[in-house]
Amino acid sequence: MAVDDVDGTLAAMGPRLRAAREHYGATLAGVSFATGISTSTLSRIETGRRKPTLEVLLHLSKEYGVSLDELAGTGAEPRATTPLSFGDGKAVLPLTRYVGGLHAHKHVLPALENPPARPRQVSHDGHEWLCVLYGRLWLALGGQDLVLTPGDVVEFDTRTPHGVANASPGGPVEYLIMFGPQGERLRPRVWSSRN
Repeated sequence: MAVDDVDGTLAAMGPRLRAAREHYGATLAGVSFATGISTSTLSRIETGRRKPTLEVLLHLSKEYGVSLDELAGTGAEPRATTPLSFGDGKAVLPLTRYVGGLHAHKHVLPALENPPARPRQVSHDGHEWLCVLYGRLWLALGGQDLVLTPGDVVEFDTRTPHGVANASPGGPVEYLIMFGPQGERLRPRVWSSRN
């Protein structure tokens, strides 16, 4: 594996670990308690401010029930952009090769046969921007329940308990997430060619 490939794989590790933890339904504090890895270390790894060690990855792989290859995206086709897949059909595709700061990934939730239960909520430091591309996404944000459709965008502080589910049985839902560590947010700018 070339140095650039190693750097890319390590850079994509944060969103993969965060996605695995959220899918597992755990908080940073809960994972810290179960693995003995400090909450601050887990947070720095998920936000790209620290590279994970093999020991940390082994603990997290075991805790989340995900292989090291899946966490690293180095399965049959070793690429930093290999989707992280879960047993229930959910897939997460890292879109950035970040070293820290804002990063993006695409989520795909599979079609359901029956209406889902209210999404399990998690909270953690950071700020999130979410945009629905296809389907209907149920966002449980604190005490609110929102159903988002293609083109809908929501921005929120991830310290607010939040969770998502496919809101429309019969079809998948795809959405983008841009996540930043606490204090880092998107800065929308509108440009007009008429100026």
